[in-house]
Amino acid sequence: MMNRRDFLASALAFGSLGALPAAAQQASRALPRAYLPRRVRLAQPVEAGEIHVDPVSYKLYWTLPEGEAIQYTVGVGRDNLYEAGTFSVGAKKEWPSWTPTKDMIARQPELYAQWADGMEGGINNPLGARALYLFTPERGDTFLRIHGTNDPSTLGMAVSNGCTRLVNEQVVDLYERVPLGTRVVLHPKSGRVWNAVASEGPVEGFAVPAATVDAPAGDTRMCLDVLGRMVRCNP
Repeated sequence: MMNRRDFLASALAFGSLGALPAAAQQASRALPRAYLPRRVRLAQPVEAGEIHVDPVSYKLYWTLPEGEAIQYTVGVGRDNLYEAGTFSVGAKKEWPSWTPTKDMIARQPELYAQWADGMEGGINNPLGARALYLFTPERGDTFLRIHGTNDPSTLGMAVSNGCTRLVNEQVVDLYERVPLGTRVVLHPKSGRVWNAVASEGPVEGFAVPAATVDAPAGDTRMCLDVLGRMVRCNP
């Protein structure tokens, strides 16, 4: 259960990512307003401190006390690659490396065989700036991730090999909020929107600014813009 002290710490994290560089201010206008994080009140309150992914509306909810949540727009797994269920965050990694699974290589060897030995973390890595690793007691690591992307055109779509993706600096924000062991529910593609939002707070109060983050080695003077791209920081 998330108490009010934890909630306040989470709220402070939401505003701690720093000011937008000029290039990112221009990029922010390209990101659809509806895709910016916002604070919402859920129609049916659930336990605070959980992640819920609704594949019907392409929304991820980080639940807060008193029936509220932070809502993010996401991309989800395509077709039968999406796996509904209950998981926990078993690991968290910044600028994670990535290795395609054997099934991914078998399905599309022309895309994934070249990375069979793995890809180092970085802005072009499919897992983006941050990743939350989903585990179950029976299977351990399920190879499902909630991760960043530098391709915002894939938000609001079912395009992945099973993982849930957020634009990079929004996953940075989520990453800072979510502790290890957090319960994660990937709701089924039932055709019904999960826990419809009863009311929404103003987008302006909850839009995540572009983050100056610890970029990969050699990119220490770079900043993330709101589209997840690396741009030169202002002096």
